[in-house]
Amino acid sequence: MANKPRAIFLMGPTASGKTDLAMALANRLPVELISVDSALVYRGLDIGSAKPSPEELTRYPHHLIDICDPSESYSAGRFRRDALQAMADIVAAGRIPLLVGGTMLYFRALLEGMASLPEANAEIRAEIEARAEREGWPALHRELAAVDPELAAELHPNHSVRIERGLEVYRLTGKPLSALRREQARDSVAEHYELRQLALLPRDRALLHERIALRFRLMLERGFVDEVKKLRDRGDLHEDLPAIRAVGYRQVWQYLDGRISYDEMVEAGIAATRQLAKRQLTWLRRWPDLAQIYTQDAEGRVRKNDEMLTEALKFLT
Repeated sequence: MANKPRAIFLMGPTASGKTDLAMALANRLPVELISVDSALVYRGLDIGSAKPSPEELTRYPHHLIDICDPSESYSAGRFRRDALQAMADIVAAGRIPLLVGGTMLYFRALLEGMASLPEANAEIRAEIEARAEREGWPALHRELAAVDPELAAELHPNHSVRIERGLEVYRLTGKPLSALRREQARDSVAEHYELRQLALLPRDRALLHERIALRFRLMLERGFVDEVKKLRDRGDLHEDLPAIRAVGYRQVWQYLDGRISYDEMVEAGIAATRQLAKRQLTWLRRWPDLAQIYTQDAEGRVRKNDEMLTEALKFLT
């Protein structure tokens, strides 16, 4: 262990304050930040993804932010390759990689490696998406449960990206995606790094829900609708792209299409963000070797950032 370089994972549900804590840690430790967020990789997805401001990124540079055009599809496999390279570069510079974010699939790709899976098949995806349009994603989730119950159990019935991938892989290989994962040659970052993992967690989910609603409404005040309109006006983007499927972006896109009202968009965006937080917390409840830092004290009061920073530093130093 003493011969391994150190690395830090900082996880938590959306709106829990991960980025603020990561930047505070960067003031106290020789770390460089790596974003672990499937929306922050895309250029132009700024307000609705809660991307750090240009001023914050100047002071606290993040690897793996703004590395893709929204027309591209960024994958967990690509993230793993990019993150491992960034971690190696940071260590070579004599610093500590601090990976911060809430895309739990990406963290798992680092911990467990990636299966050798077939490339995306446009014809199969088009067929799946056409069926989803007719029947709804919950119907396809039930179909996935019949061929890959293990994967289906992990997913919300409307988690379109992963349901589609699970069905696609089964169609292409005849094997469940979950089974292919088990067959893979595992190569965990824990074999190469002295890994410290911590998570920011709420004691009371109701307070997290309040923060989510407040943050979404603040995003709207800061121009979220105009941001999505600018993406939509490009003409080469559509609702089935991973970037536009991101929480909040899909709902605003539907509003701009005239399919839902403004008030319906607000409620749908908040509800989708709460569902994301629920999925993230489900992942974290069964995450191995995880130190937990609560954002509230035992009486339910919100803790000060300095207090949580002190607790994190005790664990990390």
